[in-house]
Amino acid sequence: MINLNFADVHRLATVGSLIEPLRRAFMSTAVVPERAHFDLGPQADARTLLMMPAWRSDHAIGVKIVTILPGNVDHGLPSVNAAYVLISWQTGEPLAMIDGRALTLLRTAAVSALAADLLAPQNPEVLLMVGTGALAPYLIEGHRAVRGYRSILIWGRNPAKSDAVARTLSARGWPISVAADLETAARSADVISCATLAREPLIKGSWLKSKCHLDLVGSFTPDMREADDACAEGARIAVDTLGALQTSGDLIDPLAAGVIAKEHIATLSELLAGSEIPARDGAAQANDAPRADRTLFKTVGVALADLAAAEALHARCPRIM
Repeated sequence: MINLNFADVHRLATVGSLIEPLRRAFMSTAVVPERAHFDLGPQADARTLLMMPAWRSDHAIGVKIVTILPGNVDHGLPSVNAAYVLISWQTGEPLAMIDGRALTLLRTAAVSALAADLLAPQNPEVLLMVGTGALAPYLIEGHRAVRGYRSILIWGRNPAKSDAVARTLSARGWPISVAADLETAARSADVISCATLAREPLIKGSWLKSKCHLDLVGSFTPDMREADDACAEGARIAVDTLGALQTSGDLIDPLAAGVIAKEHIATLSELLAGSEIPARDGAAQANDAPRADRTLFKTVGVALADLAAAEALHARCPRIM
């Protein structure tokens, strides 16, 4: 069995390199049981345990075990930790033990990038990243892999953290700067990616451009919100899994209010099955298919994405390790 630690995973893959394996996976037939979600403590503690299995016949079986401890940030530790086991379909033997945090960071950003490739404006100028946590650099990398941006803005509640992330990414040659005011930044953005632990909406629909694409990553429980109901109203909405309709406050609340309807929400798999956008071969390709001006993608994490990313990592091990 191969053991891949955090550094190994990053030597084997980038966000951009996982977009096409994920595209193929979302177009394939797979078994993805509902993930097991356990609350480990009182609401004030908000400790969570997730177990996410998936398998594809004649391919592989995989399961990810995730812990979410928001209080870890106060101690300089990651709030999300995970381990992933990839198992042979043929023999049932473990093939790889993979650092689940690294896998999650890369695949989460790659899923958002895939959705943006399908939904975002073809020629955006400004990308706004809301949130300064571990996912922020990966999400920016993913969005840059499918679209070109003249300017990248980053906003967080703590200006010092925003500045630190901006300086780190500026060193890569990325055109990034700190947004002092969230509303002003949101009004200027063509694509907005949010990865926060917010429990009250940060983004208001009244701020958004008519053709804005909104990528919501952070809300994974019913009482978490990153965007208000107006962000969803009239938008073309897609999700990584229909489970998001029961787990994310960003969809639960507008559905309950009648602002949006379940039958008007598509999954990534459905978008790909009916999309006229061809698979990319190194670069995003133009798509002139008509669509709603404003788009919204909500991801809560789906085990199929973990499995596809793990398979891609395992396939690259003999050539790189």
